[in-house]
Amino acid sequence: MKKLLFVVNTPEFFLSHRLPLAISASKSGFKVYIASAHGAGVEKFNQLGFEHHVIDIARSGQNPFKELLSIVRMFRIFQKIRPQIAHLVTIKPVLYGGLIARFTGVDGVVAAVSGLGTVFLSQSGLAGLRKAFISFLYRQAFKQKNLTVIFQNPDDRQVLLNIDALSLDQSRLIRGSGVELDNYPYLLEPEGVPVVVMAARLLRDKGVYEYVEAVRLLRQRGIEGCFRLIGAPDPGNPSSIEQSQLDAWATEGIVEVLGYRSDIAQQYSAASIVCLPSYREGLPKSLVEAAACGRPVVTTDVPGCRDAIEQDITGLLVPVNNVEALAGALQRLIESPALRQSMGAAGRVLAEREFAIEKIVDAHLSIYQELAPPTGRMH
Repeated sequence: MKKLLFVVNTPEFFLSHRLPLAISASKSGFKVYIASAHGAGVEKFNQLGFEHHVIDIARSGQNPFKELLSIVRMFRIFQKIRPQIAHLVTIKPVLYGGLIARFTGVDGVVAAVSGLGTVFLSQSGLAGLRKAFISFLYRQAFKQKNLTVIFQNPDDRQVLLNIDALSLDQSRLIRGSGVELDNYPYLLEPEGVPVVVMAARLLRDKGVYEYVEAVRLLRQRGIEGCFRLIGAPDPGNPSSIEQSQLDAWATEGIVEVLGYRSDIAQQYSAASIVCLPSYREGLPKSLVEAAACGRPVVTTDVPGCRDAIEQDITGLLVPVNNVEALAGALQRLIESPALRQSMGAAGRVLAEREFAIEKIVDAHLSIYQELAPPTGRMH
C-alpha cells in the first residue's frame, strides 16, 4: 500500500478543504497520513483510519527559532513515514515540505498553491527583500524530480513562472477544492427583504471594512436590505479584525454580526446575494458554495475572486478597495429580483460543471497515479 502524506497548517482547514480527497485516496489504495497542528479535527482523522502526526506551523509567525523547530519536526515525520507521495498544502508546508522532500527520498511531490498571499504585491524596501527571499525558497522547494504544482487561478501560476520556480508542464490548474453539491442545494430565494451575506475569515484583506462601509452607504441611500457578516476573527493573523470593532458594528446596527457558523449552506439559502470584496484569493470556497446554492455574487476583480464567477452571468465584479462601486453593485442586485434569479441559476450550472467535488477529486487522483511509480517502494 502506497503512503500518501498530507502536510497542512490546521486540521480544521484539512477537514473543510481536503477531506473528500483523503477519503477517496484511501479507497483507491493509499495509506493516508496527515501532519498538522493539533486540534479538534484530529479525532475525526482517527475515526477514518488516517494516521495523524502533530506539527505546529505558525501561519503568520516569523520567529526563526520556532520556524526551525517546525522544520525539524517535519523532517522527522518525513523520515519516519517515508511516503511515496507528499501533498503539501498552503505556503509554509509547500516551502518547508518541498525542501524536506528533496532530502528524504519522496517519489512524488504535490504542491497545492491555494494563494500566494500579499508577499508578491510589494516591490521595495524590506517587502522587496522578503519577496526575493520567498522567491528563492520557492525555487529550492520545487527542485523535485517528480513534481506537480496545483494552482487555483492562472495569475498565481504566472507569478511563480515569472520567477522561474517551475516549468509550465509541472503545473496544473484545478479550480478550488470543490463542493459537495448535495450538501449545498439550490433553493429559490426566500421572499421578503433581500438578504446580503459576507462569510469569510474576518481579516482586513478580505474586504470586511469595505463591505461594512458599502452597507453604510446603502443605508444612507435608503436602500432596504438585511446585511449579515459571518465569520470569526483570526488572532494569529496580523490583519484580523478586532472583536471590539465587531462589537461596535453590532451595537450600531450597521450589519448583523453572526460570528462563526458551520451552517453556511443554510445561511446562503436564507440569503439573496453573497458578497466577498477580498484583495486576493486562491479560489474562494465561499463563492464556490454560493454558486452551488444558486446565489448571485458580488466580488472584486482580483486573482481568485474573478476566477470563481462568470462575469455578468453568475455575478458582478467591482474594483478592489472601492466602496462606491461595491455599494453600486449590491444596490443593482438588491433592486433587480429577476437579475438575481437568472444569475443564481447560472451559478448552479457553473458549480455543477466546474466545482463538483467528484470532478476535483478525480483530477487529484489522476495526479497521484502519475507521480507514484507503478510499483511503489515498500518500507
